[in-house]
Amino acid sequence: MNNARDRIRFNVGGRIFQTTSTTLANGGRKSFFGALFDDNWNFNINSNSDDPIFVDRNPDCFGVLLDLLRTGELCIPPHLPDRLLFREAHFYGLSDHVRSASWGPFDGNRVRLTSSVSGRAPGDGTAIRGGPDGGCCVAHGCIVHVYDWTLEEHPPLHLDYQIVNDVGWLDSQNVVVSACERLGRGDGGMGLFNAVNGELRHRFPVLHESQVKSFTAGALGFDSNQYKIFCSCKGRSNEYGIGVWDQVTGHQLDFFYEPRGWSLGDADRLQWLPGSNCLLVATLFPRKDDCYISMLDFRTPKSIVWAWSDSPIGLVGMMEDQKRVRDAIAMEETSSICVVNEFEELGFMDFRSSSNIRWSSRSRLIMKGNNDKMDQDEPCYPKLGFHNGQLFFSMNDSISVFSGPEWVLTSRLRRDHGGPICDFSIGGDRLFALHSEENVFDVWEAPPCPLGL
Repeated sequence: MNNARDRIRFNVGGRIFQTTSTTLANGGRKSFFGALFDDNWNFNINSNSDDPIFVDRNPDCFGVLLDLLRTGELCIPPHLPDRLLFREAHFYGLSDHVRSASWGPFDGNRVRLTSSVSGRAPGDGTAIRGGPDGGCCVAHGCIVHVYDWTLEEHPPLHLDYQIVNDVGWLDSQNVVVSACERLGRGDGGMGLFNAVNGELRHRFPVLHESQVKSFTAGALGFDSNQYKIFCSCKGRSNEYGIGVWDQVTGHQLDFFYEPRGWSLGDADRLQWLPGSNCLLVATLFPRKDDCYISMLDFRTPKSIVWAWSDSPIGLVGMMEDQKRVRDAIAMEETSSICVVNEFEELGFMDFRSSSNIRWSSRSRLIMKGNNDKMDQDEPCYPKLGFHNGQLFFSMNDSISVFSGPEWVLTSRLRRDHGGPICDFSIGGDRLFALHSEENVFDVWEAPPCPLGL
């Protein structure tokens, strides 16, 4: 039990609160309360004084945050707006505590729909990407809308009428955007933006024969351990392939040129595989009539170490398959690549040896019956995701979750309106699903874990 000398009193907006130094220390060194302690976590203010510590802030929010430090649970009264509590949590340096207590570790079988946010731009969104802290960004045409974890929108990223192809988070403060080149302008390429204020920090140039070239930047991939950024590139000369940049300095580190008869510069998806030290590159229908999936090894000498295509003409050892692939994702834990075709079937390939696809019609059967509700004039192609050993597959207006070694359907995420899902992403223990209808995106979260578990 705490003794009287450990008790501390606050006057917050005219209301008196009493707590202990132990409770306040739960806020951490970087919090408002951490500044009240010395280096040895001894309380720095005279606790014997009869005068409470005065703080000119909202007392209702202070009480909720103090209870969070006591119990680890976040209980927000119905009359208290979330935005007000988030603002006060930011002032006290407790945003991380509030975020951690708001939702639990991500599990596709436990998530529930918690928010829906309407977009502000006309037309369908290009992509949605979940951030590491639970925020997200949404690309619409030449603008990227950025939201923090409270779903408060920051100033948008403007690309001077250059069409955005992809966007990705380096961390909670920095976003990378790839864009199309405009003929006669010498622009395009990639830029690093401040996610909070929207400022352009620097561009990532492509060097070809020691000269800087303008180019169209496509799909993005990231190696967070070695601070590298990968991007598919299409230039006017021979700059077709995959570029590699240092994410800190912006300097180009390498370039994997596209071999004859193959496709790299038009890639739809890049995915770094740290265990294999390779980059998955997937060029898919309908961007190309033929689909090309490969794994690149950038170590000297650079090489394509695994490849598959449905083209009858291509690299030696390729297996032909006439089912057009719409998306692909690597699952390094099982040494396999999952693909989805135009018939809404999932297929699996072992990238250690075989290039044969084992097709499963299970996904097509479960999605049957939803197509009548979709607008066939504006199709949204299926998307794949993989997170914490679970496989996610979006088709039309729902996302199916597959679990276990046999990829058994265990859940399906769907709401009653919003239209087809154009894209989805998992980040910060949240799943974000972007719908075509009015650019609405949904936020799915798992409930917080019970205390003591």
